Amino acid sequence: MVRVRTRLGTRHFAVRDVAAALDAIAPPSLAQSWDNVGLLAGEHRAHCRHALLCIDLTPPVLAEAVAGQCDFIVAYHPPLFRPVNRLLADSPDTDAVVHQAIAHGIAIYSPHTALDAACGGTNDVIAGLSNLSDVGPFEYVYSGEPSWKVVTFVPTAQLEQVAAAMFAAGAGRIGNYEQCSYRLQGEGTFFGTESTKPRIGRKGRLERVAETRIEMVAPTGRLPEIIAALRRSHPYEEPALDIYPLTAEPVAGIGRVGRLPAGTTLGRLARHLQRATHSRIVTTIGAAGTVLRHAAVCVGAAGRAPLEMQRATPCDVIITGEIRHHDALAILRQRKTAIALGHWESERPVLRVLARRLGARLPGLKITVSNRDSSPFKPAGEKENPTRK
Repeated sequence: MVRVRTRLGTRHFAVRDVAAALDAIAPPSLAQSWDNVGLLAGEHRAHCRHALLCIDLTPPVLAEAVAGQCDFIVAYHPPLFRPVNRLLADSPDTDAVVHQAIAHGIAIYSPHTALDAACGGTNDVIAGLSNLSDVGPFEYVYSGEPSWKVVTFVPTAQLEQVAAAMFAAGAGRIGNYEQCSYRLQGEGTFFGTESTKPRIGRKGRLERVAETRIEMVAPTGRLPEIIAALRRSHPYEEPALDIYPLTAEPVAGIGRVGRLPAGTTLGRLARHLQRATHSRIVTTIGAAGTVLRHAAVCVGAAGRAPLEMQRATPCDVIITGEIRHHDALAILRQRKTAIALGHWESERPVLRVLARRLGARLPGLKITVSNRDSSPFKPAGEKENPTRK
């Protein structure tokens, strides 16, 4: 095994400490909706002294972890992906290796597409190896909990009592600020019918009241209490209120686009990335002499995403792990080019970067990048695995 980072003396951390550090590096909220990321197995309070990083948790990788007395495995691809009904040691599926990890007291964490989207993650690493500049995502995701905006209209004299009740119920909190609101003066009108019991004015005539429009943000979990507090404190029998859904801010999502150095050709870029990633199965789509200006990066299996994302459409080349035959034909039809580094090969370079970042957050934790982790695909004629890079 190759130790990536060891500080002076090995320190004891809890599994929850390592999981929290990984959550901070690649927030699970950035993951694709279909994915299964985060801590997949383990006891939060258990001690952790040694973490092993890999792309795929396979039996050889688990054997390496056991031999190295690892307490924690970061497996980029989640070994538990679909709902599992059983964990059997003799299963032909990945639940067997998960069962064995649990039996040895080893926690399992997967960052997968959260790390793809995160700053400094898998796509940024390949973008850096491609010498891209002006790099940004080709897709944005909406991170964080959705919230609401509550708007009501209050007679000016009773404004503060309604505002205070809504604040006390949890409205008006933005970041570290409390009692946040927006207020606008205006005039409200209403006509009470015979069945009403107006608290201001009289039924049977049109009333005009100087009112203040007040609006506040409200978290989803507190919305019922905030509405109840508004109704209790409001002087009207039937207060007018509006509730608007608020979408979380867009943040960097999956994929990257950027500008290539002047004079870059498909052939030169493919050879450069072959050396940089140590891939032995690089393939290209398009003429080697094609001059490239902009690239879209999407590690793993890009599919048709770079062809369909608006921010990626100006790109001349798609840099990914693997491309299906019919997607390759679509790339050619759109007069673009592509470089397929190999699925595993496009993701593996992030592990050393992740090890350094994790070590910086948890100094003293022993961190190892697996030497038994390998692609299931091998070039024809290869007799043995070279040392993992």
